[in-house]
Amino acid sequence: MDGLRLFIDTFFSTVRDVIPIIAIIFGFQLFVLRKALNNPKRILFGFFYVILGLSLFLMGLELALFPLGASMAEQLTATDFVGAALKAGGEINWQAYYWVYLFGAAIGFSTTVAEPSLIAVAIKAAKVSGGAIRVNGLRASVALGVAMGIALGCYRIVVGDPLHYYIITGYVVVVIQTYFAPPFIVPLAYDSGGVTTSTVTVPLVTALGLGLASTVPGRNPMLDGFGLIAFASLFPMITVMGYAQITAYLQKKHAQRSS
Repeated sequence: MDGLRLFIDTFFSTVRDVIPIIAIIFGFQLFVLRKALNNPKRILFGFFYVILGLSLFLMGLELALFPLGASMAEQLTATDFVGAALKAGGEINWQAYYWVYLFGAAIGFSTTVAEPSLIAVAIKAAKVSGGAIRVNGLRASVALGVAMGIALGCYRIVVGDPLHYYIITGYVVVVIQTYFAPPFIVPLAYDSGGVTTSTVTVPLVTALGLGLASTVPGRNPMLDGFGLIAFASLFPMITVMGYAQITAYLQKKHAQRSS
């Protein structure tokens, strides 16, 4: 009964959130474009499937992904697992949390590779570029960037450093790299940072950050628990431009050898 009640509440909440989207689309179609809808029954069924899918997805977040992420963070930071979490002077022993960094990198990589929005962008980029950009190459470079970002973000939570130091430094690197990267990859690299913050990656990463900040001694979930998504958005821009720069360098070397 609790599951059914949760589904009903989530379903009607999703309907309320989706109604403005439906109103805008139908309003422009009927009153601005002044054209009838093609296959209105199929469109209505499509909206129903969207609402049903979103409802089930939100239920899955509440019942599985958020509790799982928090549970993993709690277990990985437990004193009996990490050992000496605190040094003699009360300072955090950040080296004891190496499993947290490894788990953060692994979960960041795997969730990004499975990200539907990234797959869609990679397929479109490969078509538009005529094969110059490979689907799996782009996906791997973005996933590697997220893995690096999440691992570094977990380290920041453990040591308690201010978030803006990392973000400002990262964007300075992005700006410098933008100048040297091939021009065709720059817009795609900037978009790649956005597509990582989508349906699969965000719930687990958010749960990991909050769980980590709740269990590491001296950390505040509000101050330290958030910010991992910023790392997940920043580092893919660096790795995608790096991927293009390495590819361009290898192609140049190959052309020199051929000539």
